[in-house]
Amino acid sequence: MADSIVYELTDGLAVVTINRPEAMNALDTATKVALRDAMAEAKEDPAVRAVLLTGAGERAFCVGQDLKEHLGKLVEARAGGGGALSTVKEHYNPLVTAIATMPKPVVAAVNGVAAGAGASLAWACDFRILADHGGFNTSFAGVALTADSGASWTLPRLVGQARAAELLMFPQTVKAAEALALGLAHRVVPGAELARTALEFARTLAEGPTVAYGAIKESLAYGASHSLVETLAKEDELQTRAGAAADHWIAVQAFLAKEKPRYTGA
Repeated sequence: MADSIVYELTDGLAVVTINRPEAMNALDTATKVALRDAMAEAKEDPAVRAVLLTGAGERAFCVGQDLKEHLGKLVEARAGGGGALSTVKEHYNPLVTAIATMPKPVVAAVNGVAAGAGASLAWACDFRILADHGGFNTSFAGVALTADSGASWTLPRLVGQARAAELLMFPQTVKAAEALALGLAHRVVPGAELARTALEFARTLAEGPTVAYGAIKESLAYGASHSLVETLAKEDELQTRAGAAADHWIAVQAFLAKEKPRYTGA
């Protein structure tokens, strides 16, 4: 894994850090590959019960595509050397898919500005905890591009179709207080408290009924694009799965004994 991505697994919580603070955690090719592979690993590893995604430093969570590298690829493409934006298919799409379909909760600790694909990555996560000096900027139209990394799917579901169109066509930084009001962030905390707050939040999820959490994620995604009748059938399927898990037995026993359940994720 590239040095620009740090992956740490402790007690069921995988902490993934984009580690290019000198470049505001911009995504060059090596970083995109490493981040894509880190999320795929977290998705498949049964030892991982929750994921915390963040950026190094205090200025930026991630400002999206590294435009210096991108310019070189544009020069190659104009000279007939291939598609400069093949990265969407090769890197961003599988990365966002891994986050969104992971059967375990993913928390974004947004430690500064999140722009372009960086904002999209945060919106693909299940929860976003934002430092009070942070914010979101779609950025795409600012360099004459359309949305990618799932923003055209996630953003309207967070803020509505009309506001999503405005944010995408007129990119501007949505600061922390407005982001919270719009639903782009779940919590806003002082920057000095972000790491501790996000870690505690993510660790609570890692200690929870992760089989049920995975089913909830799947149910919400399914219900967003299916009819009520279809969704009811899906809920029945998922509830049967959750009910057969050891975590459900543990939870019922603990409830009746008035004890705190100790979930296994099985």
